[in-house]
Amino acid sequence: MEIVLRAVQDGDLPVVRRQMTDPEAVRMAAFCPDGLDDREAFAAYWKRLRCTSHVLRAVLADGAVVGTAAVYGVPGEREVTYWIDRAYWGRGVATAALRALLAEVRDRPLYARAAADNAGSLRVLRKCGFRETARARGFANARGREIEEVVLVLADRADGPAG
Repeated sequence: MEIVLRAVQDGDLPVVRRQMTDPEAVRMAAFCPDGLDDREAFAAYWKRLRCTSHVLRAVLADGAVVGTAAVYGVPGEREVTYWIDRAYWGRGVATAALRALLAEVRDRPLYARAAADNAGSLRVLRKCGFRETARARGFANARGREIEEVVLVLADRADGPAG
């Protein structure tokens, strides 16, 4: 399977909306924007994102949009995020997408956060060179309660994506 990144296009958004409103995926992600099941709210959310300096990429697997990957925030505090269609979980897509994003965005440090029980996402981040630096508790919209999250950092280019 060939994994490539490209800029998010208008035609991607219906597919991305379906992915980002999948109840199981939303629960696993835990920390995600509220109200994206509403078409207008989703469109407004992406319109705001696309007017920022965020690096927003569609993730394509053999030409089909299977998710998104992004870097956002101010220099020195930038954070990575990604969302992969549940049908592609466990197939190396998130790891390949994150590696491609890290090759494109050379800023370091980069941070990431994941729900402490999201073993798949934590595995992806560690494979790409991120190291745990802290644990915190935060309110997870998708779960309606406070949960534990893991804070990770990719400190410098020497710590970049690993084998």
